[in-house]
Amino acid sequence: MAALTATGSFGYRGTAVLTGVDLTLAPGKLLALVGPNGAGKSTLIKAVLGLADVVTGRVEAAGPTGYVPQAGALDPDFPVSAVQVALMGRYRRIGWWRPTSGDDRRAALAALDRVGLAGRARDRFGLLSGGQQQRVLVARALVAEPRLLLLDEPFNGVDALSRDAILAVLHDLAAAGAGIVLSTHDLDLARDHADVVCLLNGAQHAAGPPAEILTSDLLRRAYGGLVTL
Repeated sequence: MAALTATGSFGYRGTAVLTGVDLTLAPGKLLALVGPNGAGKSTLIKAVLGLADVVTGRVEAAGPTGYVPQAGALDPDFPVSAVQVALMGRYRRIGWWRPTSGDDRRAALAALDRVGLAGRARDRFGLLSGGQQQRVLVARALVAEPRLLLLDEPFNGVDALSRDAILAVLHDLAAAGAGIVLSTHDLDLARDHADVVCLLNGAQHAAGPPAEILTSDLLRRAYGGLVTL
């Protein structure tokens, strides 16, 4: 079974903002969504999560799904520690109304260790650097043991150390059979780390191996101008 199948058009309040999508992601593969601002990258991710409308077609995800928003999506003034944020990834399994167990806490600590932040577990989330906050959000997604992980611009404003730590985790997850979908403006990252690239700008322009998709001609068509590789 595919880690993700998405076909058709997606949008909000029944109006499509992204059309012509035809994607199938195999387990253990990393898909990079590439395109300019407003291209529909976030809309496609939200459609998989049920936060945007499937106007036509269908979306099917295999198994538990994890989601990593940009760090700015969580209020830095909210008084929670890193491990408390990581524990939030367990709530879908146990329910918001039930107390977390020792096993849940150990899973959260293990996830923080995977992203290199075991020593910052008790630190207040809002006092961490932007890159560290993003790693905590990755840990939160890991706690859910996802078979499909969705990341929306995970490297914006992230330092090199955090970027490398997150990429290492993504490759480990893929090696274990999870499907990975991330949106990015970084063409070098898509070329070097993705198995599949999907080029979007209001519609799906092309999808396939990076070497076939990240060409000057296809990028110029999608971006409407000169793009430097």
